[in-house]
Amino acid sequence: MHFHHAQLANGLDIIAETNPRAHSMAIGFFVKTGARDETDSVSGVSHFLEHMAFKGSERFSAEDVNRVFDDIGANYNASTSEEVTLYFAAILPEYLETTFELLSSLLQPSLRESDFNTEKQVILEEIAMYDDLPAFTVYEKAMQQYFHGHPLGRSVLGSVESIRALTAAQMREYFSKAYVAGNITLVVAGNCKFDEIVELAQTRCGHWPRGQSRREANDATPKQTVNTIEKPASLQQHLMSLAAGPASTDPLRYAAGLLAVAIGDDDNSRLYWELIDKGHADAAELGHNDFDGTGTWTTYICCQPVDLDSNLEVLTDIYREVNREGISESELTLAKNKVATRIVLSGERPMGRLSSLGGNWVYAKEYRSTENELAAVQAVTTADIRRLLDTFPLTLTSTVGIGPLISLPEIPAT
Repeated sequence: MHFHHAQLANGLDIIAETNPRAHSMAIGFFVKTGARDETDSVSGVSHFLEHMAFKGSERFSAEDVNRVFDDIGANYNASTSEEVTLYFAAILPEYLETTFELLSSLLQPSLRESDFNTEKQVILEEIAMYDDLPAFTVYEKAMQQYFHGHPLGRSVLGSVESIRALTAAQMREYFSKAYVAGNITLVVAGNCKFDEIVELAQTRCGHWPRGQSRREANDATPKQTVNTIEKPASLQQHLMSLAAGPASTDPLRYAAGLLAVAIGDDDNSRLYWELIDKGHADAAELGHNDFDGTGTWTTYICCQPVDLDSNLEVLTDIYREVNREGISESELTLAKNKVATRIVLSGERPMGRLSSLGGNWVYAKEYRSTENELAAVQAVTTADIRRLLDTFPLTLTSTVGIGPLISLPEIPAT
């Protein structure tokens, strides 16, 4: 594999990891914009824009977009998060030129008023759909509570009120500031020739306007908070709690990822054996989410309401012990093996490498090969875990519950 980097005169970054032995390739445009870059008055506009990209451009209609992608057998889609909007396609190499023309056109949508009004109803239906999913809602409410007053507290979907009030003119203004060349990274992985990629980018993207938006990447200052959203019709109680964790460029993020696997992976972890295997909970997980300038520990439990109190006691006992004692060498080795396997399996597919390449470049302007990632994981020691826990102990800082309970039991200290 070989890494390449170039930049067009307008500021568009182009990175590629070429592998002539691969049988496929993946292309993605990473736009450094998401919910945290919005204002309250346009909350949800980034995700709305992602939808509008597939409504067509001057060159392609909405029907063209879907038909051509399907004709060439592409695996294509887009996604919006708190920090990045991604447009991607995984294809056979012989369809590169067609795919590039089509994919790049998504980033220059027509944003027609008629399409805007139609898609607004689709977004409102999507919000309603997710409101019926407690596991999604508890995450969103937990984020809003933990990051209250911080840009990361904004919903990716927006609210019914913000979407109804949003105008096409506001979307066009947001687009003109966010979708500038210096705010976009073109990422390619797999069987391709870099010179051809640069030539296509110059032809299709060289006219994109210059510019780069600025983001305040400050840390959060959460308060100890517990809130309950009562849903009497729900049969299970969902609980999510956030606490401070390493940010996306913090060297401790590798230790955090391994600790989360050892303590709260969905199988063969401490929470799994104590809560799920024993039939006390349907889900009991610890995750680490890293963002620009900040990060979180994310604890999630789904169980029968009657079991929540005792499950919280077990969970906080585990957190207390880990904060005090750390983890064993055998636990760390097991976590390393699981994470290493995931890195390698993902890295064998161009689509898997696309996500890693783009994420590292957007956040740190850094190339990390699969070998680099494996080495970073293998280098973590129990002493690193100790430093991590001294800086970011496992705790339940900001907690939200959704389900039939009117109130949550008292959250034990960790």
